[in-house]
Amino acid sequence: MKTAVVTDSTAYIPKEIRDKWNIHMIPLNVVFGTEVYQEEVDITAEQFYQLVKERELPTTSQPPIGQFVELLERLSQDYGSVICIHLSSGISGTFAGAVTASSMVENIKVYPFDSELSCMPQGFYAIEAAKMALNGDEADKIMLHLEELRKSADAYFMADDLSHLQRGGRLSGAQAFIGSLLQVKPLLHFENKVIVPFEKIRTRKKAMKRIADLLGEAAANGENLQAAIIHANREEEALVWKSELETLYPNIEFSISYFGPVIGTHLGEGAMGLGWMRK
Repeated sequence: MKTAVVTDSTAYIPKEIRDKWNIHMIPLNVVFGTEVYQEEVDITAEQFYQLVKERELPTTSQPPIGQFVELLERLSQDYGSVICIHLSSGISGTFAGAVTASSMVENIKVYPFDSELSCMPQGFYAIEAAKMALNGDEADKIMLHLEELRKSADAYFMADDLSHLQRGGRLSGAQAFIGSLLQVKPLLHFENKVIVPFEKIRTRKKAMKRIADLLGEAAANGENLQAAIIHANREEEALVWKSELETLYPNIEFSISYFGPVIGTHLGEGAMGLGWMRK
């Protein structure tokens, strides 16, 4: 029984990699006024960050249930099962949408997987699942492997502009104002499926060093790790950081990814992050 792999756009897996491993993607949306854009379909990250400079900050929304149902019905023509890997259920209803849609489609068994995080670490799950599916592994075996990988998955990120976190309800106005005065860079991570503050660090440079140190702690047990540097419209800085990290940790496989429109709406331009998982 062939198994398909679906993830959502917030994994930010480049199209050529999705095509290579036969990963199906369902997009989340950014909404500027009355205009709705499906990220990774109607709008790129570069276009988004340019548009944000010209317009009010958008809102975001999960895929409609009907879009899920349509995708699952199409997949049911060629596959007997599908693994749906989505961003954390603590920050979006996308995972719940996949669960609901799964009960509305016949002739295909749906295995929803809550990544409990987002961005490229979510993508790591999807790529690993897709490789196993193409190898002919059954969905149950793939799901067990994903749960095993969860033990090694982690991500930390830094918001450069506190106003986005404030508008998203994560910081009060006073906190954002004082934080900006003090150059505080809040270090964030996922805990119990939601984004929570990890530490407050005074400068961008120190915040990035702290994230690198956390990666070093994770790698200290000798596990073979892959890591993604994630940036919000800061590609040159990401390339420099990648070079530095490769020197520090030559045994870790590094790649560069990005915070696209949906996650970028909440973190703001200039955010930087690092996510990792066992290879």
